[in-house]
Amino acid sequence: MPVPGPGYSITVRLEAPPSASAAGDLTSAVGRAGGVITAFDVVESHNDRVVIDLTCNALSANHAKDITDTLGQLPGIVVRKVSDRTFLVHLGGKIEISSKVPLRNRDDLSRAYTPGVARVCQAIAENPDDARRLTIKRNTVAVVTDGSAVLGLGNLGPAAALPVMEGKAALFKKFGGVDAWPVCLDTQDTEEIIRAVELIAPVYGGINLEDIAAPRCFEIEARLREKLDIPVFHDDQHGTAIVVVGALRNALRVVGKKISDCKLVVCGVGAAGSAIIRLLLKQEPGDVVAVDVDGIVHRDRPGLDENLKSIAAATNKDDVSGRLHDALVGADVFIGVSAPNLFTAEQVATMNHDAIVFALANPDPEIDPMEAQKHAAVVATGRSDFPNQINNVLAFPGVFRGLLDAHARTITDSMLLAAANAIADVVDGEKLNASYIVPSVFDTSVAPAVAEAVRKAAAAQS
Repeated sequence: MPVPGPGYSITVRLEAPPSASAAGDLTSAVGRAGGVITAFDVVESHNDRVVIDLTCNALSANHAKDITDTLGQLPGIVVRKVSDRTFLVHLGGKIEISSKVPLRNRDDLSRAYTPGVARVCQAIAENPDDARRLTIKRNTVAVVTDGSAVLGLGNLGPAAALPVMEGKAALFKKFGGVDAWPVCLDTQDTEEIIRAVELIAPVYGGINLEDIAAPRCFEIEARLREKLDIPVFHDDQHGTAIVVVGALRNALRVVGKKISDCKLVVCGVGAAGSAIIRLLLKQEPGDVVAVDVDGIVHRDRPGLDENLKSIAAATNKDDVSGRLHDALVGADVFIGVSAPNLFTAEQVATMNHDAIVFALANPDPEIDPMEAQKHAAVVATGRSDFPNQINNVLAFPGVFRGLLDAHARTITDSMLLAAANAIADVVDGEKLNASYIVPSVFDTSVAPAVAEAVRKAAAAQS
């Protein structure tokens, strides 16, 4: 199922004989090894040799080594150097700070810094709300993590989480024009995290919590929302939920079903799954059945924590029990944010006609999308190499753009639903089909549409 992609892209610099067959030999070797060539550049030419940069995509780091070894075994080929293009992108970090004002002479310095800046400090001291108008607070978000749930890699700690947070900050700027900054905390104590965010909050217009493990993330978000006068948004929860709900609205349009008539199965009841369920319930579905590693969540299941008790009380109206395969029987929709390879086409066949499958575990989904397509009418994944990619970047830049523009002090379910509907509406009736239920992450109309929807929802509550 996986195909070579740019996440494992290498550039191999090698020497080859100046023969007519050299290029064909090299490209054939990469193909035999299962790689995909994306560039072939001659960087030096001599009478007795040519130097070539051969760029190709691989499946993994080990696969990239296999490709390089295959090239090195060709007669007359000398591998000089192998560059991992992903690591090259990260050298020195991916973001930087730059000044918005000129500092060319003494006059500029006197206004931007001392003595002129003192007047601005006094103005903010007299009217603290002026901080939103006269400082970076009006357009700045803290991307906060403790490194306890980094991507699908687990508890890697704050330093290893930093590349993800840098990437998040770059996406904020690219898609929403928001200045975001990584804040990687060297603690996984709930009280310390809450206090640390409280202490840095005066600088920021919003807090984006990221890659904090459940169930700790629920308490951290809830308590920070109570304490702070700026929006607190846990993207692993609400960003995912927004895009899923928007995509589901369009998927149901494709198959001609109403959510009120549908049984929805949500597999995975951590941060993302819990938020998806809670936002779906606002849409009044026919039923939602939650499933975790211990099976179907129901009210009489022993050992439920507080989050699962809350989920059990609001879902599974018939109080059924069993495993995932049992839950899928007669379901209209499957939404997975859990683990790879949990079921096959055989189980999809037990779902209702025109089933919808959102298999979002990354990088390997709960079911092979090609398997799901044997019986499902609409299939979505979290991957970029299949149609219908459910990606949080469709949500969070526009959400924070709208929150900052509205000077919002909190975020509500109505704002989340407004964002979901805005994403869905970008895919109009002429574009909508089973392979296109959400817009591309590079569709420049998405973030402004989401921002405007969030602004209007915030204004309606002010």
